[in-house]
Amino acid sequence: MSLIRIAAFSDGDIGGNPAGVHISDEHPSTAEMQKIAAEVGYSETVFAKPLLKDSSEGWRVRYFSPESEVPFCGHATIALGAALAMQNGVGIYPLQLNETNITVEGFVDGDTNSVVDTNSVVDTNSVVDTYSVVDTYSVVDTYSVVDTYSVVDTYSAALQSPTTRSEPADPAMINEALALFGYTQEDLDSKIPPAFANGGANHLIIGLNSREALSAMDYDLDAGRIFMNKKGLVTVMFAYAETPQTFHTRNPFASGGVFEDPATGAATAAFAGYLRDLKWPDYIKNKIENKGEINIIQGEDMGARSLIRAEFTEQIGSSIRVSGATRIM
Repeated sequence: MSLIRIAAFSDGDIGGNPAGVHISDEHPSTAEMQKIAAEVGYSETVFAKPLLKDSSEGWRVRYFSPESEVPFCGHATIALGAALAMQNGVGIYPLQLNETNITVEGFVDGDTNSVVDTNSVVDTNSVVDTYSVVDTYSVVDTYSVVDTYSVVDTYSAALQSPTTRSEPADPAMINEALALFGYTQEDLDSKIPPAFANGGANHLIIGLNSREALSAMDYDLDAGRIFMNKKGLVTVMFAYAETPQTFHTRNPFASGGVFEDPATGAATAAFAGYLRDLKWPDYIKNKIENKGEINIIQGEDMGARSLIRAEFTEQIGSSIRVSGATRIM
């Protein structure tokens, strides 16, 4: 399979975060994978090879941004799940990452069968009998049929994240981050205190108290790269709570040379785990099974609206299920 491009967490036929997906019998060299990722130019490209020849033991997976290798990438994993489902059939695929093992499930979102079956018949018999002068018999038979059958399969995927953890962020570092991104303490949501969160990669979570503040996010890419690399961050996630279960987010990804991601599955997993640690109100959707769910809307300020769902249990630190739709680019 050659490299393909898939947008993960799409909203129908629009939005989503593009990822390169490279599936082969063997990985290229590390230098070659880095070069391919830079040439593709997306925030991440994922490389997958079977652990055994028949892939029965799962897949060895590595992720590269245009500038560096990253330990985990949610949207590229979702794109990979869709690609594996297209190539090998729907199912759950074990993935061996650099630092942990996870799974991704690829499945058909639904069959769209569009059928037009039109039988149009005109049967006209016109008869004039004039016995003494003219005998005329004319018939026009017209039969036309249009049969159209088309099928389009769309794919979604769901990953089970690595375990999650969170801890409060240092106040001095928060002040540095606020100055970098154009905010003050007055813009913060006191219900979501700034924190480090990890669901496979390190993220800084900053809650904002208005949608307008979220839209105003801006920063210098080079300064952001220095800040994130110095602090060991993959992204900074800014989040605004529209409701207790619906959040709008933005994710600068300067550490990978990308100003902003339109959809970030790894940060969503980390964020969901952090909300669970906070005992966030009303996230439990199913009281009997103690299952929680949040929905993320991301990429709107980039013109690339993306939809991400995170589902989880009350068990602190346990894996987060992150899912979304995909589209081939």
